[in-house]
Amino acid sequence: MAVPPALYTLGIPKAFAAYSPPRRYRGTTVRNARNYGALGNGANDDTTAIQAAINSLPTSGGTVVLTAGKYVIDPVRNLRLRSNMCLELRSGAVLLAKRNNQERAYVLMVYKVKNVEIKGGQIIGDRDNHIGSKGEWGHGIMIRGSSNVTVRDIHISKCFGDGISIGGAMVTGKPTISCDDIVIDNVVCTGNRRQGMTIGCATNVKVYDSEFSASKGIAPECGIDIEPDAHDGRTTSTVHIENCLIRRNAGNGVLVYKRVTGVTITKCTIEYNGGNGILTIGANTGYIAQNTIRHNYLLGTNFGSESKGYQFSGNVSRNNNTRLHGVKTASSPLVSMTGLVGGNKGNGAHVAKVSTATGIKVTTNSYAK
Repeated sequence: MAVPPALYTLGIPKAFAAYSPPRRYRGTTVRNARNYGALGNGANDDTTAIQAAINSLPTSGGTVVLTAGKYVIDPVRNLRLRSNMCLELRSGAVLLAKRNNQERAYVLMVYKVKNVEIKGGQIIGDRDNHIGSKGEWGHGIMIRGSSNVTVRDIHISKCFGDGISIGGAMVTGKPTISCDDIVIDNVVCTGNRRQGMTIGCATNVKVYDSEFSASKGIAPECGIDIEPDAHDGRTTSTVHIENCLIRRNAGNGVLVYKRVTGVTITKCTIEYNGGNGILTIGANTGYIAQNTIRHNYLLGTNFGSESKGYQFSGNVSRNNNTRLHGVKTASSPLVSMTGLVGGNKGNGAHVAKVSTATGIKVTTNSYAK
């Protein structure tokens, strides 16, 4: 699937934004990373200098500012954010992942902290020059076991793994610490190797006004993958995705996979994905409403094995299952249908369920071939 260059610059115009993200608590201290030795010249490794600026914040926290420049970050060491802080990348500030050969490496690490905001600028990963091909965990932003975190107004591309990964922090001999109250707003995650964003072991995740596109390189290759971290009882609950653009991913647009409850997907455009627009497997309760779902290679929305308690309402689905029907960009007239209607004149290319999916309610939606 070709990736048009324009995908690396598009986002959701703020004029159409649906949401204003919360400002997390932090102290008033401000540190400029250049005062701690960061050069931002695209060649010097600035990891130590920026980390020194972060570490210099008082207990009450504050803000670390990166002015315009290209800051090389060693993702093997990564920048470790602390509680009660904001990392502010001002206009023209870019974090460049240093070339490495590790299976696990993260530009920014948000680990077992609270009240954190990351805003502005860009993160560019090392997928184009990564040493070796093993691994799938070279993420732009890694959030683990943290609470009250906002990521906003940032462009993340070309990571060896995910643009953003959210999940639990393992503690030896104790239950995994889940993430809680995570907000993603006005973010573009595009051209990453595994997926735009993973939402693992977490509760209360909100995703607004963002783009997740052109994921390709290693499975699952989704725009957004909502999936607990491991097969050990961890869960994901209460995820809301609104006003997002999810397109041209090699896999599914959105995958909701096992031990996940309470997912709402609304007012999104989900198009030209290489799998289903939306696929649920083993997921419990959700609401899919007022989305535009079109031109996906497989079905528009597929309620897969053991899915239950979903409602599908007020969506517009066009020209899905292009594997069979081809891509048709002409706007055919919409037909209103209620329920699941099989056959060539029904809505089977757009919304379907398998026999083991239960409690699936499909109300009135609009469809076109």
